[in-house]
Amino acid sequence: MSSTTELLKGAAELFPGEVVTEAHVRHLDLPGGAGRFALITLDNGLDHTKPTTIGPQSLANLNAAIDQVEKEAAEGTVTGVGVTGKPFIFAVGADLKGVELLKNHADALAIGKGGHDVFRRLSSLAVPTFAYYNGAAMGGGVEIGLHCSYRTVSQAIPAFSLPEVFLGLVPGWGGCALLPNLIGADRAVSVIIENALNQNRQLKGKQVYELGIADAIFEGADFLEQSLLWTASVLKGEIAVERPEVDRGEAWDQAVARGRAIADSKVHGAAPAAYRALEIIGAARSGDLGAGFDAEDQALADLIMGGELRSGIYSFNLVQKRAKRPAGAPDKSLARPVTKVGVVGAGLMASQLALLFLRRLEVPVVLTDIDQERIDKGVGYVHAEIDKLLGKGRVNQDKANRLKALVTGVLDKAEGFFDADFVIEAVFEEIGVKQQVFAEVEAVAPAHAILATNTSSLSVTEMASKLKNPERVVGFHFFNPVAVLPLLEIVRGEQTDEASLATAFGVARKLKKTAVLVKDAPAFVVNRILTRFMGEIQDIIDEGTPVETAEKAIEPLGLPMSPLVLLELVGPAIGLHVSETLNRAFPERFTVSENLAAVVKAGKRGFYVYDSGKPELDPEVAALLQQGDTVLTEDQVRDRVLDAVAQEIGLMLDEGVVAEAQDIDLCLITGAGWPFHLGGITPYLDREGVSERVNGKKFLEQGVASVPA
Repeated sequence: MSSTTELLKGAAELFPGEVVTEAHVRHLDLPGGAGRFALITLDNGLDHTKPTTIGPQSLANLNAAIDQVEKEAAEGTVTGVGVTGKPFIFAVGADLKGVELLKNHADALAIGKGGHDVFRRLSSLAVPTFAYYNGAAMGGGVEIGLHCSYRTVSQAIPAFSLPEVFLGLVPGWGGCALLPNLIGADRAVSVIIENALNQNRQLKGKQVYELGIADAIFEGADFLEQSLLWTASVLKGEIAVERPEVDRGEAWDQAVARGRAIADSKVHGAAPAAYRALEIIGAARSGDLGAGFDAEDQALADLIMGGELRSGIYSFNLVQKRAKRPAGAPDKSLARPVTKVGVVGAGLMASQLALLFLRRLEVPVVLTDIDQERIDKGVGYVHAEIDKLLGKGRVNQDKANRLKALVTGVLDKAEGFFDADFVIEAVFEEIGVKQQVFAEVEAVAPAHAILATNTSSLSVTEMASKLKNPERVVGFHFFNPVAVLPLLEIVRGEQTDEASLATAFGVARKLKKTAVLVKDAPAFVVNRILTRFMGEIQDIIDEGTPVETAEKAIEPLGLPMSPLVLLELVGPAIGLHVSETLNRAFPERFTVSENLAAVVKAGKRGFYVYDSGKPELDPEVAALLQQGDTVLTEDQVRDRVLDAVAQEIGLMLDEGVVAEAQDIDLCLITGAGWPFHLGGITPYLDREGVSERVNGKKFLEQGVASVPA
């Protein structure tokens, strides 16, 4: 038995639950007398909704298929070997469920080495090898093709990527060593580092071809047939594949430096994966693939046994699994149909909501406001956005016309809402105003209509308290920009009934939002945590710590932006309003900063100006700040802020604001852009010892977002 076979057998024993991918070998005669050809098809036996993954047994199956074609190639009975996938899927990489189970460095090293040992055999066969990227290809799926002599790609591919750095790994089965040697270091950095750290940006088929990863591109309908015709021409010498020479000089160093700058801007040195990948890319200039593969094995094993990957997998599972089965959501059968939507308000937020409901539900949407000018502006905004979609080819003319016809605006709520099934308000954030709006809507809307509020911090129960039917009021809190951030906090008031809640979750699914059930508590989840986080920073600045020190202290968290840049995005006035709401609810923990109030009163949009292109403290804001004389170090700032966040999350879980810590993390990842590699926040607090220091226990059990015990 070969060492590779033994290695994979041992790894397979660690992962008994693997969804196994078979590697079927079939033979065909290529056109034009190009000879007999062996085609390996990767297929897990399931439809395209269950993408093909690669675990230890799957690798063993591919290894056995290569044994067969290697013998045929050596005997001269085949002129070439190809690899493709089942319909719509090539392969989407390593099976992460197996990676989660690994408990020691040696087993992790075996996974990396096993993949290399199998894949590199494709490049050492006695005949040319071809990869036919017929469908989604990610991670190890992409890397299988990189080991082949030639590659074709389908124009219809929706997703192609090396997402490992996004999850906290490196492309560990040849990606870091092979890709820069194929397309150059700069393009490889774009694929491996830049795309991964931009929320795992995917490539389409055309981009894969233009980057030089694929040698030919064909339409999806007859992709394999055209690929085989092309293969025949290559084997007969009728087509010579020419690839640009890779620049191994100064351009290589510049590419790695660019990658480091991207990593610094995204994770601020707080996550190791990008930097390990860049080290391997940097060393790959020599073209020594053996050394590159060894470096990938070591990096893979180190990262698998580190906290970042476990947090990344935890995040992936939250977004891919928990988000699809929201904790506490009522039975779907209780949901009522929604055939018309009303929106109270026609400002920017209300108009964004109207556009979202229109695009996803494709039902009539009617806006109301206090005057016709505002209504016309709101409807005009929706029409303009549809025209943009038309201009980008996202909708055709017929659909654009239909969508425009579905959105209207009226002054009279009775005229607009008499037959609406779902009415959402997005008016001024003041309880009296919202109570009045709901009273007016209840008087004219059908008895079954859901009354939803987009409030960011006010009590849904109090909002509904003066209505005849408070049971149909539900919180439906979106995050700005509505079209971008997936989170939807669904808030259950004290009297909200199951049918109303089920309908709200049903609508959320159709809107393609990540819905999390939240108790009716001040500021719900994201705004409560961010306000405590931001409030602590603001207090530290008010007490005397320089703004720059307070901001820099948070960089090791690798957040998408600094606290004060975030405040600028949210708007200082909104930040102040939420802090006032929480101060009334929890005065012992939430303060109202006089400095922030002064910034808002002065009409400033934030703490910074950008005259030099970089954020610099606005001299006018600096003049407003009244600071004490307590100056903290960066470490002291960070400890104090994290302690405050850990305390607040602990209290929220005790109060039952959400079902579990996992929902806190899901909210922060999808509603606040909290780093994927941190797992949200609770795995980080556990890993850094903050949870136990503050609350006496970890938020998550060992193995949930960490290496199993």
